[in-house]
Amino acid sequence: MNAPLGARGAHRDRPRSRKRTRRRLTCTVLGLAVWIGVIADPASACDLCAIYTGTQMQTNRTGLRLGVATQVTYFGTRHDGGGKVDNPGESMTSAITQVVLGYNLRETIGAQISLPIISRTFTRLEGQSLRDDDETGIGDMSIVVNYAPFRWVSVDSVVGASLIGGIKLPTGDSDRLQEEIDGVPTTPVFPDIPGRGLPGFDIPATGAREPGAVTNHGGHGGESGLHGHDIALGSGSVDGIVGADLYGSWKRLYALASIQYFIRSQGSYNFQYANDLLWRVGPGAYLALDDVGLGRGYTLGLAALLSGEAKGQDTLSGVEVGGGITALYLGPALTFTWGESLQANLGGELPVLQNTSELQLVPDYRIQAGLTWRF
Repeated sequence: MNAPLGARGAHRDRPRSRKRTRRRLTCTVLGLAVWIGVIADPASACDLCAIYTGTQMQTNRTGLRLGVATQVTYFGTRHDGGGKVDNPGESMTSAITQVVLGYNLRETIGAQISLPIISRTFTRLEGQSLRDDDETGIGDMSIVVNYAPFRWVSVDSVVGASLIGGIKLPTGDSDRLQEEIDGVPTTPVFPDIPGRGLPGFDIPATGAREPGAVTNHGGHGGESGLHGHDIALGSGSVDGIVGADLYGSWKRLYALASIQYFIRSQGSYNFQYANDLLWRVGPGAYLALDDVGLGRGYTLGLAALLSGEAKGQDTLSGVEVGGGITALYLGPALTFTWGESLQANLGGELPVLQNTSELQLVPDYRIQAGLTWRF
């Protein structure tokens, strides 16, 4: 006996439905992998400025999403130029947690707000002795818009591209940047009044190093490799953010590439972080891919990602004061999705190249994790 027409139609549609579900899940995990990097740097610049975005996740869906992403970076090595130098005991552990609120207005356009919560504990040279200290608080908030101009999907493949643009607002405390003034003489405030740092008077010019102040620049005698711009929670500046990403898959293999560029302006204490270029690229493969698991479907992917940074020298009142870095990092990135709602990631990175423009602490390793829920 022939089955009823409705039953035969349902039977024929089931494979198609599974294929569509698998394609959606593929898009989801690729988008998450593109932005798996959460933040890292001037002690490595990514540590201050990289933006965790979930804007690529489910670009075929509108609606609200909430996320949290954390990066923990340990700095225990002192570099000067292209090589390691002796470390008398300086170190820093920096943990940055970003709280993300996003909304997709259309299938191809979305926006998000990201607010970092920063906690740094460190030991550094002050004068000729080591001192333990910490900084905790809110960092600089970012607002970005995402536009996906291209996405192509077939039975076995997915290819897509997206662009981001936005601003970083000065919501974080920038008081630590005042340390950068120590040791850099500046123009006296009242040059016509005796005793204000003019030649022939004993009082130093405004901004000259006080006894016992942290030595940020100059000789290596009592110089610290951890500077005020490494510790500050904010920059005091309004900065621009632009970026792009590409991703593609074929069956169980995928590849991705992303880039972010930060355009800096002068902030607190006339200090200006240099423009910063961050990028990431790498191949991956799905370890598990199921379109009916737990009644919702899941994917599990593992990628090997090479990331890098190129940052020029920071300036104080237009004068270069260091802070430049060129670095490469390599590590695994594990991603998991469940249905069209939950995305999670876990990854780690080790340095393979680090060149600095001054004596400074650089990362020994970075650990990243993130969780996003789409409503």
